[in-house]
Amino acid sequence: MIRVAAIGDTHVEVANSDRWRADFARVSEQADLLLLAGDLTQDGQPEQARALVAALAPVTIPVVAVLGNHDYQSEREKPVAAILDSAGVAILEGGVSSHTFRGVRVGVAGVKGFGGGFAGACGSEFGEPEMKAFIAHTRRSAERLYAALRRLETELRIALLHYAPVADTLRGERLEIHPFLGSHLLASAIDAAGADVVIHGHAHGGTENGVTPGGIRVRNVAQPVIRRAYRLYEFEDGKEATST
Repeated sequence: MIRVAAIGDTHVEVANSDRWRADFARVSEQADLLLLAGDLTQDGQPEQARALVAALAPVTIPVVAVLGNHDYQSEREKPVAAILDSAGVAILEGGVSSHTFRGVRVGVAGVKGFGGGFAGACGSEFGEPEMKAFIAHTRRSAERLYAALRRLETELRIALLHYAPVADTLRGERLEIHPFLGSHLLASAIDAAGADVVIHGHAHGGTENGVTPGGIRVRNVAQPVIRRAYRLYEFEDGKEATST
């Protein structure tokens, strides 16, 4: 049994770092791996990244993360990522992180992702340069995710995102903002490359459980959705057994 803890949208600031340190205090006793699904900081300030490092100090298991839109707000995403990386947090943007627990190989492929909408209500690379650039950014992110997943040769393969790959996990959010919460291109990449589960955040008003068109389970772990410090998922033979 492999145990994965996952949380998105921690929005860590200096003022709330102690709260998150207390929340993470027992995760290493409960899980083998901790996944952070973006919006790690409130607005992407390096001191907030250092506050997150302090909050993660009690954690002794591997930590794998992607950045979110809040982490880009101050245009300091590179220093933020470097601070976290220097503390041992694997920040993925088209990269992979692999670990072995009790003889089972677990691989994580991660990208931030981006928006654009979903089948029947999505943008395309057509028209004004701004629109082409918007959708092209998402397409390139999906291509990086596809390539990363294809590199994984592990028994359990996890896709880690910030933006949503399906509309299922956006239920509860206003339809008008769905194009800014995710893209069907991400799900297409995941289905084409293969994965056992997808973890994402970003959709604070959404729903936890969804599925890609190809039948891969999707879990929205934004903190306002799961309403706890992290969700624990247990996997056996590559399949999700339980969640708490």
